[in-house]
Amino acid sequence: MRIGVAATPDVAIPTLDWLLQSEHEVVLVISRPDRPAGRGRELTSSAVSNWAIAHQIALLRPQSADELVGVIDDLDLVITIGYGVLIPLEILRRPKYGFINLHFSLLPAYRGAAPVQRALENRERITGVTVFALDKGMDTGPIYSSAQIEIDPTWRAGELLTVLAKMGPTVIGKALTAIAVGTSARAQTGSASKANKISKAEAQINWSQPSTTIEAKIKAFFPAPGAWTMWNGGVFKITRAQSIDVLLPPGRIQVLDSQVHVGCGDSASLQITSVVPAGKREMSALDWARGARLTQGACFG
Repeated sequence: MRIGVAATPDVAIPTLDWLLQSEHEVVLVISRPDRPAGRGRELTSSAVSNWAIAHQIALLRPQSADELVGVIDDLDLVITIGYGVLIPLEILRRPKYGFINLHFSLLPAYRGAAPVQRALENRERITGVTVFALDKGMDTGPIYSSAQIEIDPTWRAGELLTVLAKMGPTVIGKALTAIAVGTSARAQTGSASKANKISKAEAQINWSQPSTTIEAKIKAFFPAPGAWTMWNGGVFKITRAQSIDVLLPPGRIQVLDSQVHVGCGDSASLQITSVVPAGKREMSALDWARGARLTQGACFG
């Protein structure tokens, strides 16, 4: 098939690499326009734009979906992976077989922009990937293929996304085969849930919450926006932690036996192992604590 791929983040790269070696032809890559990034706010291309340029594949970075009219009409199919733009139904109908999407959850669970993060936040044990036909709804279309995986308890959102991205080629391959032989997609069944985009405000740690809740948020919100608290007037991110049975008041910091503990709201604590102080790179929590010269009764928040 003559295929277009509409994608933006690096989680699309494993599927793009597979498509390049498959029997199908990647004719066009569609990605988001360059955006300011970093402290210098320089215009930066997406990971997928860079991939298309490196592989000398036609690249379109439209400001609106209307720019796809006449460009995708001769394609057999468009695959979307984290493209980040809602595409009107009139556009979805232009390729021969429409659009399909690689979604990082087992639909209909976790429809929306942050399925991996919300699954970890809710301490799910099983997740997966789903390939479905795009329709006018938000991740509501019929399913061609899916695969599930057990979540390793040490994984944060970044690690889990990497694992799920590597599952993409298998489920995309099954979907393309189904489409080619005329197999109909099946309607979504089961309980639907939403995975709304995560704001920086909700990533702020509330130390009165149970330690297991806070631990789950730290895993879910890494690497972005990052679970954070306040320390000495600056934003302080916590990137790794685990719940432990140590009694401390909420937010209270303690260094004991080369471990950094922070009290939570369930008469338990978190052992924090890596942090990002304001204006600095990620470091071990113990190194930070030694440099911070903590006083008796020091607290976050």
